[in-house]
Amino acid sequence: MSAATNITDLLAAGRDDAPAIAAPDRPALTHAELRRLAADTVARLNRLGIGRNDPVAIVLPNGPEMATAFVAIACGATTAPLNPAYRADEFDFYLGDLAARALVVERGSQSPAIAVAQARGVPIVELVADPSGPAGAFVLEGAAMPGGGAHGPADSDDVALVLHTSGTTSRPKMVPLRHRNVCASARNIRVALGLTAADRCLNIMPLFHIHGLIAAVLSSLGAGGSVFCAPGFNALRFFAQLSEARPTWYTAVPTMHQAILARADRNREAIAAAPLRLIRSSSASLPPQVMRALEETFSVPVIESYGMTEAAHQMASNPLPPRPRKPGTVGVAAGPEVAIMAEAGAALLPPGETGEVVIRGDNVTSGYAANPDANAKAFTDGWFRTGDQGVIDADGYLTITGRLKELINRGGEKISPREVDEVLMDHPAVDQALTFSMPHDKLGEEVAAVVVLAAGQTATEAELRAFVSQRLADFKVPRRVLFLDEIPKGATGKLQRIGLAQRLGLTA
Repeated sequence: MSAATNITDLLAAGRDDAPAIAAPDRPALTHAELRRLAADTVARLNRLGIGRNDPVAIVLPNGPEMATAFVAIACGATTAPLNPAYRADEFDFYLGDLAARALVVERGSQSPAIAVAQARGVPIVELVADPSGPAGAFVLEGAAMPGGGAHGPADSDDVALVLHTSGTTSRPKMVPLRHRNVCASARNIRVALGLTAADRCLNIMPLFHIHGLIAAVLSSLGAGGSVFCAPGFNALRFFAQLSEARPTWYTAVPTMHQAILARADRNREAIAAAPLRLIRSSSASLPPQVMRALEETFSVPVIESYGMTEAAHQMASNPLPPRPRKPGTVGVAAGPEVAIMAEAGAALLPPGETGEVVIRGDNVTSGYAANPDANAKAFTDGWFRTGDQGVIDADGYLTITGRLKELINRGGEKISPREVDEVLMDHPAVDQALTFSMPHDKLGEEVAAVVVLAAGQTATEAELRAFVSQRLADFKVPRRVLFLDEIPKGATGKLQRIGLAQRLGLTA
């Protein structure tokens, strides 16, 4: 199989009559139909005045149309999937930062993104699906607009996908991923998992996130296989979807695996009737106990992988049998080169020494968009600094020992503490605010905050949580808000996020 460097070529892998996209209670979309849909979509975008490298924001619910919209639009423009749960303020930031040429929503959508786009003068393009037709089939409808990028299918150096990743600064960073980046990552996942045209992935991951887009959708299509697109994750419906889809594998974050395990005993028949080949876990650390329970329950290997947006997802992966899987590690380099660099300087460290995880390879972004300061910090001698701390053993297996960045990793959702700080500070009763991570037994980390009230002001924890929920998506809202007379500071006067949960006695 030749190494595709753009999504149009990647889609050539599947046999014409083989299923590509499936969904509950719908006939499957074949690979030939998907290729035709992609070509028709590129032509339609061109007629609307949208071309290569034009950013197109996509706000759609999880499901087959979100999968096909990502794939088809990326063949001729730049996709920018956004979380449908965002509030108006968040959509306003992302649409502005992207300089979106258009917003794609489903016909009849009530998303607040629509009003924001209209206020910004961003044209609305409606995705019209056929509920009785093949899963994922759609047409785009909208008014033509002037200008736009070059017409025709995108090539390997065009930007296929833009996602934001939040740091500890107030401004999330834009990660442009070129066609060659996402195709390399899809190929790396295909090789690591041994995917073939016989494989079908049950996708329960959100498709505004790099994990679902690349690991579930693009890797499957690049293998000539298929994806069964569930309408989001619902642990109560998982086993019915397992029975209907009859997948060979699924990929998820640890919290999803734990929810599935909690219902596995009463669904033994469904598990036995739809045997899997493997289970994949990524986006957050998988507790070894959960890995063991999954392998015992499903009688298949559980493959833990390590990914991030800047690497178009996969960097390392535990290998398939007969090579050993090491619980607690994220496996061996699986595509890009992976090394450990001294946290100060550029020296690469030998096995057994702890430092910053660095990567380089075809799947790695060439740099953040319009952010020279971030790029200067992120790249050293051609290596991308992940911000994660880790150690590689003598066998080449990587263990992540901590994060250098102060991101909160809530079950795989990365949250910028500074973003939450700034919303809390907008409350009239709040004088200072500091957001930080606290341990959580299922999510790994949860959002917490401490505040100092302004003189003479009062506020309750419930009031502040409600205030944040009006501005930010639910997963960013602090689950605990504590009131202090003074926020702890370090020797230089810098507010101390790291270790604050322990100092305040907040434990899992």
